[in-house]
Amino acid sequence: MGLLVFMRNLLLALCLFLVLGFLYYSAWKLHLLRWEDSNSVVLSFDSVGHTIGSGRRERKTVALVVPLSVPSHLAADPGKDRAQKELKETMAAPVPAIPKYDKLGFLLNLDSKLPPELASKYANFSEGVCKPGYASSLMTVIFPKFSKPAPMFLDDSFRKWARIRDFVPPFGIKGQDNLIKAILSATKDYRLTPALDSLSCRRCIIVGNGGVLANKSLGLKIDDYDVVVRLNSAPVKGFEKDVGGKTTLRITYPEGAIQKMEQYEKDSLFVLAGFKWQDFKWLKYIVYKEKVVDDENAEKNWMLGRPQCETSFYSYSESTDNSFWVVFWPLLNSYRSSFIKSKFLQHVCESVMAGVSGILISLRCHLNWTYLDLLDWRFSTGYCDPSLVLSRSASDGFWKSVATRVPREPHEIRILNPYFIQEAAFSFIGLPFNNGLMGRGNIPTLGSVAITMALHNCDEVAVAGFGYDMNSPNAPLHYYENIKMSAIKESWTHNIQREKEFLRKLVKARVITDLTSGI
Repeated sequence: MGLLVFMRNLLLALCLFLVLGFLYYSAWKLHLLRWEDSNSVVLSFDSVGHTIGSGRRERKTVALVVPLSVPSHLAADPGKDRAQKELKETMAAPVPAIPKYDKLGFLLNLDSKLPPELASKYANFSEGVCKPGYASSLMTVIFPKFSKPAPMFLDDSFRKWARIRDFVPPFGIKGQDNLIKAILSATKDYRLTPALDSLSCRRCIIVGNGGVLANKSLGLKIDDYDVVVRLNSAPVKGFEKDVGGKTTLRITYPEGAIQKMEQYEKDSLFVLAGFKWQDFKWLKYIVYKEKVVDDENAEKNWMLGRPQCETSFYSYSESTDNSFWVVFWPLLNSYRSSFIKSKFLQHVCESVMAGVSGILISLRCHLNWTYLDLLDWRFSTGYCDPSLVLSRSASDGFWKSVATRVPREPHEIRILNPYFIQEAAFSFIGLPFNNGLMGRGNIPTLGSVAITMALHNCDEVAVAGFGYDMNSPNAPLHYYENIKMSAIKESWTHNIQREKEFLRKLVKARVITDLTSGI
């Protein structure tokens, strides 16, 4: 009997040892996937945007040995003399420099001069005439991985788009199939207007909200573009001299949408950029012209971002795929990625965190307005600023209640392809991948997303109203209000400095034109 007990304990110990050994070996093998090169590191992504790892560039140098003296039996041969002379001239010719790229894949030595092949291609185009393929051609020069084809809006084939189907919002559509299908079945239109689609060359401008637009009198120049893209609730009426009066697209999300019906333009498309699953739910209510809120209490909860239980518009049972990160995931996940390098152990930690978050989500349905609700509000909307957590007042920061109605017919509503959010964040700006989830500092601003969209769908791209001059605290933050630049606080979701670096690359290489010189 004692022997059996001994053998049982021995086998248990052996099993434990094998499990620990397997975990250690797996972690070691996964670390081998991350190569480091002190000279050049290139981040690469697979077809859906996953970080594959760092690739080492190895340069092979082939040495060409040229004899310095000619053998005597060849010295008298004129043909050999000519061959040797030509060889020396070839060796004396300058060798083209090998292009160098940064870790994201952008050309390091950016030049404002057009490459020779593009200079000759566009030499005969006069000022103001649209140059076909101009922006994408220059983008490919400075970022060889750029591939132009990418639909501007979601259409009825969205389930087949591999680049976005495996990501939850804002980087994809995972878990939103039914909502998106219901919205698209009502809108039915998935493109720009027939007139714009028929153009052989499109000139687009993205109009930002920056105070740098004020008193520039760029209105007529902005209206001269084929496609004018505006962001969030930036008004046009009363500011036509500086910002123009034409609007083709207005890209926004629930909290950023115009709330005064009279401020909407007559002829423009309303485009949703979905940053969280609730945004798609909200758009479905808007498209079907249903009430976003049912009563005074529900409206109060909606405005405060407080989720309700059971049949609430904010019911978490509607989205099991991404509800686990809404409360604590963004904060905890950033620490998890920093301290746990093994992907296997990261997945174990992810499962534990999902369970804990699920318990917290269940508990808060039975609590009053608490710190948990405040955290949920700030994290889920991307406005997590420690200075704002203890207050519900709409005057704190730039937070506003969501729009409850949009004066647009279903055929005038679109859903922006979330691939542009994904590409801007991970490929162009280099924000933390965070396993493809929303986290601290990995959400691009709507302006950068709109520029990314334009690079794929426009032949020429310009911007106006971009750039914040933090050295001028008394300068206007926006062209339409008196808030000063000093009101800007450090963003929890955005990395403004990295975005500036990305936009400056585009401007320096003439991929985009900055009309207000704010970048």
